[in-house]
Amino acid sequence: MRILLIEDDTELAGIVAGRLEKEGYRIDICSDGRSALHYALNPDYAYDLFILDRMLPGLDGLSVCRQIRERNISSPVLMVTAMSEIDDRVDGLDCGADDYLTKPFAVKELLARVRALLRRQGAAAGSSLISFSDLNFFPGTRELSCGSASLTLSGRESSLLCAFLSRPLEAMSREQLIFSVWGTDADVEPGNVDNYVSFLRRRLRELNSRVSIKTIYGSGFLLTDK
Repeated sequence: MRILLIEDDTELAGIVAGRLEKEGYRIDICSDGRSALHYALNPDYAYDLFILDRMLPGLDGLSVCRQIRERNISSPVLMVTAMSEIDDRVDGLDCGADDYLTKPFAVKELLARVRALLRRQGAAAGSSLISFSDLNFFPGTRELSCGSASLTLSGRESSLLCAFLSRPLEAMSREQLIFSVWGTDADVEPGNVDNYVSFLRRRLRELNSRVSIKTIYGSGFLLTDK
């Protein structure tokens, strides 16, 4: 799971990010609202959850949250703030946040809320379906089917397929795929991308699908059914 942590308190951000990484999450950190929007609205990153401070320099958290929702990004938003009045919480929830945590908070509670939001999101995703050509894919369960044949992808294969399905018939560079699948700070060699593309091609052949991943010289890879 990939999380964007938007917090201008660098000490707190470091503590929270460290605990989240120990739990196995991939974390990117922003310290102001405009940088947060740059990351949040970029489809190459595709975050599973946002942890959003309400009081931010440049652009406040409410405005960031509204713009995320206006772009139809449905990933859960956990808003954190020192503003604890009922009206403050209502404002946060009304602008599109899914949960609201008041500072100071125990990191243990934040982790519990993150798990709850991601479980809820996963349950919703499990009932969703992404289709392309003769393929049907359920991201929540990682089940990929073609006609009556089906198989379950690994987590990395699933993330890679989702990246391709977000831009079918469009060439994606190795750098774009690294950002989308491994994260902005991942130390991943381009050869690793090629390896996982090879794994995914094998899966498509196992299903006897007419969908294929073509190598585009100088550009990267392209998901197509031609």
